[in-house]
Amino acid sequence: MKNRILVLEDERAISDLICMNLQAAGYLTGAVYDGDAVEKYVNEEPPFDLALVDVMLPGKDGFTLMDFMKQREIPVIYLTAKSDITSKVYGLRMGAEDYMVKPFEIMELLVRMEKVLERSGKRCKEIRIGDVTIDLAGHKVYAGGTIVGLKPMEYDLLLFLAQNKNVAFSRDQLLDRIWGSDFFGETRTVDVHIAQLRKKLNLEQTIRTIPKLGYRLEDNT
Repeated sequence: MKNRILVLEDERAISDLICMNLQAAGYLTGAVYDGDAVEKYVNEEPPFDLALVDVMLPGKDGFTLMDFMKQREIPVIYLTAKSDITSKVYGLRMGAEDYMVKPFEIMELLVRMEKVLERSGKRCKEIRIGDVTIDLAGHKVYAGGTIVGLKPMEYDLLLFLAQNKNVAFSRDQLLDRIWGSDFFGETRTVDVHIAQLRKKLNLEQTIRTIPKLGYRLEDNT
């Protein structure tokens, strides 16, 4: 099962870009461009796990919609150009889980979304890539229904790539994210762990090598 994300953004180009990136990362999305259309749309759709809300919407603005989101138990992250501290504090005090000012990096948004979904208990309990299943609660990995033993760093690397499907990362980025900024080993460490994941989970065609950069886990299911 995939998490469903509601995107409330009146600029369609921005909405399309957000939805495209979220879908590539493995989320299901629904988009609304007018604050007055939100309630009807949400009431007619399957439940959403999280809403990304622009403050300055036509019709009802993002702050006004907070009460409705609370009633539906949909956590909110505000994505807005309103960078003044008064608006930020107001949004957070109203009950928003987070507040991000445009422009923002999609990678930072994805990480913040993961944290909100985890805090709210709405995060999916497993991630599937073909016949590979990552059991997040049990910290286990299955291939074809059979449990596969992974070393801690192999598991962390697989999980990070799976949570950021179809996004390319350099070896240095992976070292920093998985091993930490204080790790002084070589980028060869990443190559060794990728090779082990490919071998153990039969992911040779799924974890792609990006020439002169690093790796990307490809999955469009």
